[in-house]
Amino acid sequence: MIYVVNKKRKLEKVKEEYPNAAILDITSTSNLRYAQILSPFYPHKNIPIPFTDGLTATCVEAVWQGLKVFENADVDFATFRNDTMRDLKRTVRKYGIPKGHRKGAYGKELLNYFEARMLIYLPTYKWVLDNVPEVHHVVERIKEQSKIQDIVFLDYNTNIDFRDVSKPLSHAGLVKLYIEGKYPEGIEGYSPMSREELEKKHIRDKEQKKKTRKKAKEKKLAEEPSLFDNQK
Repeated sequence: MIYVVNKKRKLEKVKEEYPNAAILDITSTSNLRYAQILSPFYPHKNIPIPFTDGLTATCVEAVWQGLKVFENADVDFATFRNDTMRDLKRTVRKYGIPKGHRKGAYGKELLNYFEARMLIYLPTYKWVLDNVPEVHHVVERIKEQSKIQDIVFLDYNTNIDFRDVSKPLSHAGLVKLYIEGKYPEGIEGYSPMSREELEKKHIRDKEQKKKTRKKAKEKKLAEEPSLFDNQK
């Protein structure tokens, strides 16, 4: 199984909850380059910008941020060229209220948040998973390892449901979907989660966390030596 856990959690606690799992930090601050290249901030370069013929960007995050339209700013072509993994995010504080994402760098149509996620972010990240040989090789290795061992991805965001627009999406969750053959194609047939669905998801997540912690605690107790283990 593949799990996604918040990187800010203490590593000792993660190891307790997922004993015998391989733990892999796939954020831009990972110490392992082969894991770091899975980050949407990693500058693979020459990444096609959706709905924009002939124009590319350095990384997935550059596409996402560059196409954002704010109250006081439109498409940012400089962001498309940012290869530093820093200063990529364009904020409300600096640019004002966000209005949406431009459908293509030269397009007139504005996409809402869910549309942009489905038509810009997801296909751009999938392009990297499909077309950057080094990335694809790493993902295939993780896929094979997940057949014999649990894998825990560390990510700053832990929302693994692309329909949940109440929280930022976890790219680790997208890697999980890709490996499991469940990565969505296009937007048809999908819609944002309703309030009722979000409430049910919240309850499910809480129950799953309880089960995981209970299972880890039971395993730990089972492994602790008894006072009578050495008695004859």
